[in-house]
This record gives sequence, structure tokens and C-alpha cells, in this order.
Amino acid sequence: RLAHRHRTSPLHTAPRVMSKNPNASNPSAFLKNVLGRPVVVKLNSGVDYRGVLACLDGFMNIAMEQTEEYHNGQLKAKYGDAFIRGNNVLYISTLKRKPA
Repeated sequence: RLAHRHRTSPLHTAPRVMSKNPNASNPSAFLKNVLGRPVVVKLNSGVDYRGVLACLDGFMNIAMEQTEEYHNGQLKAKYGDAFIRGNNVLYISTLKRKPA
């Protein structure tokens, strides 16, 4: 007879501790919550686009409205609508509105 021994696989790790913030572990919920709201979209190139998130798809392709383009914090251009291909996106963050 062969004895079967249980070996610890490198794939078995300690259980993950989930954050108390539901959006921290669920990007889909975060994105649904920010639709129609001001966001910052940071590209891999370092360029920021700030505007209202109109829609996005499963590839992270993004449509924005009232879009402004920033390079190193400097406003470079304003667009009515903008479309950003998802493979260029580093992150999406909420943008706090400036007080009126």
C-alpha cells in the first residue's frame, strides 16, 4: 500500500481578510456608484482626464462628458465628450466637487 500524505501546496495561503469597506473589494459596485458623477481617470502615460463618467464596459472603455485633460496638474485641453480605451487606464477615482 501507498500512504497518502497531505502536502502543503504553495497555492494554499492564509485566508484573505476582507475590508469593512464594501467598495474596497468590489470594483464593480464602486463603478456603478460613480456613474454620472465627477471622476479622475489616470492613464498609464500619466495624463489625467477629469469629467463626468457617462458609461463604461467590461473592457474598462470609458465615455466621459465635460472632460478636461491635465498633464502634470496643468489643464491642457477641454472636450465636450471623450472616449478612453480601457487598456490605457491606470485607475479611476472619484473627484470631489469644488465648492461654489
